[in-house]
Amino acid sequence: MSRRSWLVACLAVLLVATLIVSCAPAATPAPEPTPPPPAATPTPPPPEPTPTAPPPTEEAPCLIVGALYVGPVTDAGFNQAQHEGLIAMQENIPCIETIEAEHVAESSEAERVMENMIQQGAGLIFATSFGHLEPAFGVAERHPEVIFMHSGGYLLADNFGTYFSKMPEALYPMGIAAAKMTKTNKIGYVGAFPIGFTLANINAFTLGAQSVNPDIETHVVFTFSWVDRAKEAGATNALLGEGVDVITMHVDSPSTIIQTTEAAGAYSIGFQSLATQEYAPEGWITGLAFNWEPVMTETAQQVLDGTWESQHIRRGIGEEYMVIAPFGPAVPEDVQQLVLEIADDIGSGVLKAFAGPIVDQDGVVRVAEGEAWPEEAMGDFDWYVQGVIGEPPE
Repeated sequence: MSRRSWLVACLAVLLVATLIVSCAPAATPAPEPTPPPPAATPTPPPPEPTPTAPPPTEEAPCLIVGALYVGPVTDAGFNQAQHEGLIAMQENIPCIETIEAEHVAESSEAERVMENMIQQGAGLIFATSFGHLEPAFGVAERHPEVIFMHSGGYLLADNFGTYFSKMPEALYPMGIAAAKMTKTNKIGYVGAFPIGFTLANINAFTLGAQSVNPDIETHVVFTFSWVDRAKEAGATNALLGEGVDVITMHVDSPSTIIQTTEAAGAYSIGFQSLATQEYAPEGWITGLAFNWEPVMTETAQQVLDGTWESQHIRRGIGEEYMVIAPFGPAVPEDVQQLVLEIADDIGSGVLKAFAGPIVDQDGVVRVAEGEAWPEEAMGDFDWYVQGVIGEPPE
């Protein structure tokens, strides 16, 4: 074989081998191992529920104070003045809680009401009517842990005290106002009961009037009830029928007396509450009103502080236990100034309403010149000064 033929044969064999190799199926690579799945992360347990705080409860009162009234607290008179003092006390000491009872009879009913207040937690009780004195004193004996304050009483115990204003002396400038406004020289007084303090009021009213007009007469009618509108209207009309043209009073609710006087075209001088002025738009002169805020607030704070002591508290115009009402449109400016000046002198002690000489209706000297009727004896009057018409009822 020629060299050339040998080379051709070798090339042919090589070509066939190449074709065989290229046509063979490609080898399938072995699959790569699948990595194992990641380990499951454990689910944390649910959080413990946060305990819900109970709704806040209302804070307990620092002191529960009870008050009982013989009439309604909207009487524009004695009961309303007491109620307003209690409300002012609560505003001054907001942690105090109050319990009030209206129309409480001056009997064993008052004891039941106070016992109920104590069952509700009362630690201080204001018995506001004069006839509540004995019932309150009896309840106080059974409950030495409770403090009692009676309005105008005369009894004391370790847990029992009293409060009132120096009422009679405050009537002295009211008498001056009456004397300056009367045209008949007859002024009138409607009283509930002829108790010593009421007689003191009548005497002071008359003495004030006589200090500027010696010819003054004071006519008096009693109703024998703290609240009786029919009797109050009748008493007022009786005074008007006697020629009286200025009337004042000492009953729990003066509204009927003032309305009756206004309807007759006469003048009124109010008492007990500043609210009475609304009943006499034309014939209003002025008036006196109780202000119980100071004593009620002071007493409650002393009970809270543990400093309360049993005593008779008696304060007057100077300490703002009584305030003078605004003057009516008919009162001249000079009369207003005189009344206010005398009231200031009474309040400061410069002037004594019951300074001697003072004689009674029979001309007997009851208070000698240079002396004065003692403050502690204001409830002891059983006589009228000269110038009062009629005798004190038994």
